[in-house]
Amino acid sequence: MDAIVAEHLSKTYPKGVRAVEDVSFRVEPGEIFGLLGPNGAGKTTTVRMLATLTKPDGGTGSVAGHDILRDPAGVRRALGYMAQASGVDKHATGRENLTLQAQLHRVPRSEIRKRVDHVLEWVGLADAADRMVRTYSGGMKRRLDIALGLVHEPEVLFLDEPTTGLDPETRAALWEDLLRLKHERRLAVLLTTHYLDEADRLCDRLAIVDRGRVVAEGTPAELKAAIRGDRVTLEVEQRTAEAAAVLAPLDGVLDVVPNGREVVARVLHGATAIPQLVTVLERAGITVQSVALHRPSLDDVYLHHTGHRMISDNLAPEMVGQGEERR
Repeated sequence: MDAIVAEHLSKTYPKGVRAVEDVSFRVEPGEIFGLLGPNGAGKTTTVRMLATLTKPDGGTGSVAGHDILRDPAGVRRALGYMAQASGVDKHATGRENLTLQAQLHRVPRSEIRKRVDHVLEWVGLADAADRMVRTYSGGMKRRLDIALGLVHEPEVLFLDEPTTGLDPETRAALWEDLLRLKHERRLAVLLTTHYLDEADRLCDRLAIVDRGRVVAEGTPAELKAAIRGDRVTLEVEQRTAEAAAVLAPLDGVLDVVPNGREVVARVLHGATAIPQLVTVLERAGITVQSVALHRPSLDDVYLHHTGHRMISDNLAPEMVGQGEERR
């Protein structure tokens, strides 16, 4: 049985804002499944519908076999949920936060202490358990958020943008925690992120979401392998549409997309194509200010399916610039 099922989910907010449109996917037990897309793509709304926090206008879904419309209480019992905004009480200790969470989920009183101690040890907060949460670092608070989602031993865990706002070292440590969670607990995890490298590193499979729709789905390797050739990004002075029109007919050019001040060309052989691309543009009177060569990435997958790129802050800060062979 699939751990999470979304079937044609749709949601429209007041004033006709279509947040989610006909979204479908399935997540297997023990799998990390990602929803990748920019802010505003509909990822959080999708998660909130599956968590029974927002009622869909159309479609349905299930979590651990419980229908989100017919059995919302069953969904909530089976689910651990880590929202974008931290849900911890900063004026209580870590242990007090977890004890209250266990009580709210009706964990048997005789088991609460043992479960709280276990999850504190698992997330590496045992030594800070009796400190006020207001003294915790950002990374410690996010670990406590994960612990809150695990203390009642759910079958499924939802993580909504879990590393947003964390520094590179803390983000990397949290990634390792999530991979350990997958291997040791065999939970089904639904992860939303706008970080390309995070999706590539953590997700067994993912769905790329753009403007409320799923535009591609598969493993990161499958999605990248489906994109033929290399990506050459040329920064030009204005005239990007004209530059794209000049490059499109060339042999070896698979497609060209103008994107802001850049022209992104997908070519069969990047290293040999660059001199030709630059020369043709210069002859057309279009000045090339910089060139970069990239191997296929999730950004290329997104560009291929949507016609526009995810913005630069969709890479974790320490990853910006990596993967480029020439600038």
